[in-house]
Amino acid sequence: MSRLIWTLLLVSFLSGCSFFEQKDPTEGWSQQKLFTEAKSAMAGGAWDKAIDYYEKLESRYPYGKYAHQAQLDIAYAYYRNGEHDSARAAADRFIKFHPNHPAEAYAHYLKGLSNFNRSINFLTRFIPSDQSQRDPGGALQSYQDFATVLEKFPDSEYTEDSRKRMLYLRNNLARYEIHVAKFYMKRGAFVAAANRANYVIENYQRTPAVSDALKIMSQAYTKLDMPELAKDAERVLAMNKDSGAIVDDPLKLRDENLVENFWTLIGLDEN
Repeated sequence: MSRLIWTLLLVSFLSGCSFFEQKDPTEGWSQQKLFTEAKSAMAGGAWDKAIDYYEKLESRYPYGKYAHQAQLDIAYAYYRNGEHDSARAAADRFIKFHPNHPAEAYAHYLKGLSNFNRSINFLTRFIPSDQSQRDPGGALQSYQDFATVLEKFPDSEYTEDSRKRMLYLRNNLARYEIHVAKFYMKRGAFVAAANRANYVIENYQRTPAVSDALKIMSQAYTKLDMPELAKDAERVLAMNKDSGAIVDDPLKLRDENLVENFWTLIGLDEN
């Protein structure tokens, strides 16, 4: 008898749970309705809602007339919602399944933007920071994405912006190498510091970091008791300054000392 009572209670409980389950309000929507509502959510900046609608549209109507546009739109919605990995994955799917599509340039450009912005988090939004001190992996991938836009779609509307972002990324990647070289100098690894600085000179010519690289080489060779090499670095630096080959950084932080001191203070510049 007790087992029967417990069984009835369990059935009653499960029935109650199903009673309170929320019904999907989009159930029965046509693909046009889902697409229209997703577009409306996008226009209002409701990225979560737009993503939900687009995911349902892709799931229910994978070969519908809105499939192409939905795949592009959801990539953009992911990007705006800060879901950069999802944005890249969605853009990659579009490129894979729709080769030579007129919007392929946009998909590559969006991939570049996703990696370009993926390192922006709470700290970098509200605290002064030097992005060149961050892991360069995203920057390298972003550079390659924008390079693809320039190489494959030189006449697209995204080419000029891609070129500007590549310049910014190249300068940042060079600065990252300078940070690593300074890290080695602080720890007395002078050979490693000189090699890293030399890497900047060989791979990032015509960037503002070249000046710092030559200074580090001079300091490192002086510490290594190699005065001739130190003088060579100083001579090259002077010649470049006289010839105007040293490039000023157009994106130099206005309060660079504040930035550097802040990261040093909390220890992030030590890693």
